[in-house]
Amino acid sequence: MLIYLGCCAVLAFALAIGLALQGAAPAAAAHAAFAVGAMPLVFAAMGHFVPVLTRSGGARGMVHRLPLVMQAAGLLALGALGGWLPGWALHGAVSLGVVATVAFLAWVLGKGRKALGRPHPGLSWYVAALGCLILALVVVGVGLVWPPAYRLARLAHLHLNTLGFIGLSAIGTLHVLMPTALARPDPLAATRLTRQLPWMLAGIAGAALAGGLPWLGVPAAALIGGVVMATVAGWWRTHGGARLAGDGVSASLLVATLGLVSLCVAGAAHGLGLMPGRLAVAGFFAGFLLPLVTGALSQLLPVWRHPGPITPARTTLRERLARHGRIRAVLFLIGGLLLLAGQGLGAAPAALGVALFALSLMSGLLARAPGPD
Repeated sequence: MLIYLGCCAVLAFALAIGLALQGAAPAAAAHAAFAVGAMPLVFAAMGHFVPVLTRSGGARGMVHRLPLVMQAAGLLALGALGGWLPGWALHGAVSLGVVATVAFLAWVLGKGRKALGRPHPGLSWYVAALGCLILALVVVGVGLVWPPAYRLARLAHLHLNTLGFIGLSAIGTLHVLMPTALARPDPLAATRLTRQLPWMLAGIAGAALAGGLPWLGVPAAALIGGVVMATVAGWWRTHGGARLAGDGVSASLLVATLGLVSLCVAGAAHGLGLMPGRLAVAGFFAGFLLPLVTGALSQLLPVWRHPGPITPARTTLRERLARHGRIRAVLFLIGGLLLLAGQGLGAAPAALGVALFALSLMSGLLARAPGPD
């Protein structure tokens, strides 16, 4: 299922770009990328990492299938916002999403309580991320049944999803994934996670409230941007710039993090009335989400495809997926910056980067595994 959701995420990103180029409703394109592509994949990635963070067994039974439930909720939302399903499907998507997220959060909390020793601090980031997603769904649900509150609810929903659910999940995972990708320990990762979480939550709260209190936008952007820059600085001190940029996986993850910094700068500019906020969604997708997901999949898909000890097949698949990682990262960064600047042509490098990854993914999954030495 993990491989299925990884492939679905790539297809959903391509669909989002296609919908945007065809002039579909921005909400439909956004939900294709976030609700259909990213959200189920993040759930699946959490299912992979939570047992690692708690030194316990993996997800089983219904919990293992919850990412598929979230994908169904995303498809309902996409259908309603795209005009292909009746409006009540959106209410069904919200209800289904809340139930599935609460169930998944209960599982994560249970794993933390039963952990062998103290759980890794990254678990708290996952708990906070799931809490943000529940709040985002409840808020937009209130907006759907109370139209006067819909505008503010929609803005809060947007920030709680992008910066809250995806942002918290991403940064919490990156502290574990970057050292794994580089095969080098980061002894200060746990300390950074513990110190950064309160500042990140304060920034997300400010961003969620900025729709009604615009003056909160600047301090929110400063708080989140500060957390991200502190993360990059920690990587730089531990691993060095040459090593971070020298591998296709680490370069993608680094560019995703830098893309999030640029979005924080754009958020501050929006808070000061210097640029429209609608451009940030496209910039978030191209400059942060695309390099993040393609970089993470380049590292994780070989493990999911060939579990257990390291084998030649796993090594070969990772090399194939990471081969053009630096080129893709540059394309995504250029596309994100152009889209943030209001230039629609930024979709072209983003689409090219997705196509390059899709080709590497197809060739890697379909290739014959190398035989034993």
